[in-house]
Amino acid sequence: MSAPTSDWEKVGDRFYRKVKLYDAVFDPDLELENYIVAGAPYGGAIALYRDEAKLHNFRTSQAAKSGIDIYTYSGRLIRNIKWDKGSIRGLGWSEDERLLVITEDGMVRCYYDLQGDFTQFSLGFGAEEHKVKACRFWPSGFVAILSNNHLVAVTHYTEPRPKLLAIPPEGEFHSWTVIPPAHTLSRSVEVLLAVGQTIYVVDSSDTEDRVLPNGPFKHISVSPNGQYVTLYTEDGMVWVITSDFQNKIGEYESKAKTPPKDVQWCGNDAVMLAWEDEVHLIGPNGASLRYYFDGWVHLLPDVDGVRLVTNDVCEFLQKVPDCTEDVFKLGSTSPASVLLDAVDQLEKKSPKADENIRLIRSNLPDAVGTCVQAAGQEFSVHWQKQLLKAASFGKSILDLYSSDDFVDMCDALRILNALRDYKIGLPLSYDQYRRLTSEKLIQRLINRHEYLLAIRLSDYLRLPANRIHVHWASQKVRNSTEDEDTICNAVVSKLNNKPGISFEVVARAAYDEGRSHLATQLLNHETRAGKQVPLLLAMEEDEIALDKALESGDTDLVFFVLLQLKKKLPLASFFRLLTNRPVATAIVESSAKGQDQELLKDLYYQDDRRLDGANLLFNDALNQTAPQTKVDKLKLAVKLLGDSKDATSSLYSRSYTEAQALIRVQASLDHDLDAHYSGLSLNETILHLIKSGYGKRAAKLQSDFKVPEKTWWWLRLRGLVTKRDWGELEEVSKQRRSPIGWEAFFNEVLGAGNQKLAGLFVAKCTGVSAQERSEMWVKCGMVAKAGEELVKVKDVNGLEELRGKARGGEAAEIERMIALFRSRR
Repeated sequence: MSAPTSDWEKVGDRFYRKVKLYDAVFDPDLELENYIVAGAPYGGAIALYRDEAKLHNFRTSQAAKSGIDIYTYSGRLIRNIKWDKGSIRGLGWSEDERLLVITEDGMVRCYYDLQGDFTQFSLGFGAEEHKVKACRFWPSGFVAILSNNHLVAVTHYTEPRPKLLAIPPEGEFHSWTVIPPAHTLSRSVEVLLAVGQTIYVVDSSDTEDRVLPNGPFKHISVSPNGQYVTLYTEDGMVWVITSDFQNKIGEYESKAKTPPKDVQWCGNDAVMLAWEDEVHLIGPNGASLRYYFDGWVHLLPDVDGVRLVTNDVCEFLQKVPDCTEDVFKLGSTSPASVLLDAVDQLEKKSPKADENIRLIRSNLPDAVGTCVQAAGQEFSVHWQKQLLKAASFGKSILDLYSSDDFVDMCDALRILNALRDYKIGLPLSYDQYRRLTSEKLIQRLINRHEYLLAIRLSDYLRLPANRIHVHWASQKVRNSTEDEDTICNAVVSKLNNKPGISFEVVARAAYDEGRSHLATQLLNHETRAGKQVPLLLAMEEDEIALDKALESGDTDLVFFVLLQLKKKLPLASFFRLLTNRPVATAIVESSAKGQDQELLKDLYYQDDRRLDGANLLFNDALNQTAPQTKVDKLKLAVKLLGDSKDATSSLYSRSYTEAQALIRVQASLDHDLDAHYSGLSLNETILHLIKSGYGKRAAKLQSDFKVPEKTWWWLRLRGLVTKRDWGELEEVSKQRRSPIGWEAFFNEVLGAGNQKLAGLFVAKCTGVSAQERSEMWVKCGMVAKAGEELVKVKDVNGLEELRGKARGGEAAEIERMIALFRSRR
């Protein structure tokens, strides 16, 4: 096994290593120099698109490919996306591995699953007219430059809202790049433009000249942390400055006669210049290193290094991590290096192993931790094992040591080694794996249809695997050529009894592929009605959707279904759906009562509910203002009840007929008496006539409408009292009988304040006791009369109580009555 330092090179005072990841990556016949190559962050996929600017110069017998090829870093083709939508001016990736394609006319396609499915939007701001020249990407957005030099930024792919940045200066742009919003003080994307001899910074609101000498600058590149900027001048000089343009960190003279084709950062510590087959690595203080290749090389930067891709090989260039350098550096005497050597001596059964342990005993915990971290930084399985073996040996000697980090690293390395296999082609470093997170890693495997590995990793990491199963099933129903029943059985047998499974997602995938029957079958296994119903409605399975909503018992869901059905169905078809569904009918009726009277009328008519329909017309009549309109509505109600078999229909019909007559009488009264009677009830009309002095008209109404005698007497009493017609009331008191009794007259007249007239009705109140009549006389102010009532029943105690209420002559009379009783005793 080669030494771990065999691929190390020193640049200044630091070491860099170039690790071979895969060989024989691409077909030798593939002219990689004729392609635009874009790599997704965190070891994601590679997109290749033939460079249209080179077609006429480099075209050979090999036909140009009309599409975008998506590969893994190991060279396995994931997908070929056929392309016929115009010239591509931007090809890039988001951090969640979405492929962004920007065309010349400003159309943006976002391929979100590596399988050709996409969303689309337009840049706007005149992009279709002025055309897009070029684009620059960062993990969550991009900036496009138009031919009129305007800059359009998109800062989010989930909800894209293109925004026009400040107007840049006039002139040719020699080069340009972007600083992501996360690394700017304004939290807005900033664009660095090389114009003339200087650099301009453009953000959302302003354009600022940084007044730099020695331009023009042919390349600009920003470090991953946004703190440093690399500038490549026309005379081959490389400047490294801070991103605020205040300090110059270093410079390097390339001595090249032609500018490089690409300039990228290797982590945050070094800069790489790439020509066709030559790469310069520039470290701190101008130190440099050169690499040469057999063919055209592409630089694909990542957060902690750069991947170098040629037809023959894929390599990863990065700064040697501090923990790795601490362990493997030649001549290192660090505790971790000594611990590793101790394990080697132990395998040789040399006593020197014990000497080494005693030598570093005080630093043994640190040595174990360093070996664990160094194991994570290694791509070689052999050295991973050696370092973990050293860590295991060291922690076994310690009395107290937490093994959590050791166990976590073992788990991580098992995962990383599985991902780095050439069949998978995800060459993540340990730092990239930590940044990516396990959930996003599983999603990348799902997008590659690596379901088995995704499930095993989910189980290993104790993550839910439901989305993996659902994605597999969705692809199954999309791509399988078997008959629908076989597909359904295969999917159900696989997904049944698995937690968190949504058959609705699978059914929707089937429906999108035109397999409606299969979608319906799958939806029968969905337990959540809220998931079933919307898709059933989209599939035009209206009856099933309504029945599922009713079975759920969720009235809100039923109402939603009914609302959707009413919008898209003819009214007759809608009502037919309600037949034999009383709950649905009740919900429609309840909703229509307050919002849609016409729908309610149609519903009653459809169900032959004549009485309810008539009542609705009656209510409608009450809301009308014109008398004739009211009458017409009531006539319709009577006509509707004509053929009704309901036993109460005749009663309602007679009431509506009388209501018509009352409306006509009220209209006549309004005209004759110049008063407002319309809208009053029959009783209110009679009362109003009596109060207004039209007693004969009121009596005629009572006769015509057969108002009950008791009701008529009550209305007459209250009308006369309100009118204060005491004379008429006195005449009434002369009558022998009152259908409502005389107590009512007494109370109403006394309440109006006429005690004298109220007294006329006391003697006529024969239905009450003498004591009650006595109280009535007292209320009228006639205490002597009250005493006479008590004398009749020989109530001495009552007389004694009246003594305190009597005044003047009445007091003497009460005393006489009491004395008379006493003398008789």
